[in-house]
Amino acid sequence: MAIKLEKVVQTFYENLEAGKITGKKCTKCGNVEFPPVYACNKCGCWDMEWVEISGKAKLHSIVLPAALSSKPEYKAMGKFAYGEVELEEGTRLNAVVRGINKKKRNELLEKGLPVNIHAAIWQREAGYKTVVFELDEE
Repeated sequence: MAIKLEKVVQTFYENLEAGKITGKKCTKCGNVEFPPVYACNKCGCWDMEWVEISGKAKLHSIVLPAALSSKPEYKAMGKFAYGEVELEEGTRLNAVVRGINKKKRNELLEKGLPVNIHAAIWQREAGYKTVVFELDEE
């Protein structure tokens, strides 16, 4: 039995399968929503259009997962943290950032945030793709 998804969610996941990370852009104020939503959170306008996200972003905070709050399906990703991410398009969200362990977190905090990261499409064991972020090469 297939899962019935809302149209905005279905389109988002179909785009990921095609290798594109997309959000919705408000035609009234230009605000970009990611993940995509039906209406603009800035001005409330319902007239939104699909746009491809550049993937460029900055990491503003780092939170390591606690043993009890870590999701078992994330183990396949290796070391990761949660963080506040700001997309080049202006949207801020909480997201998973791969490649961060306690030592790396301490190094990044010592250098100073924000740091450059980029979006990547990740194949989940559950059979669908999602968006995670990774540190840019230094």
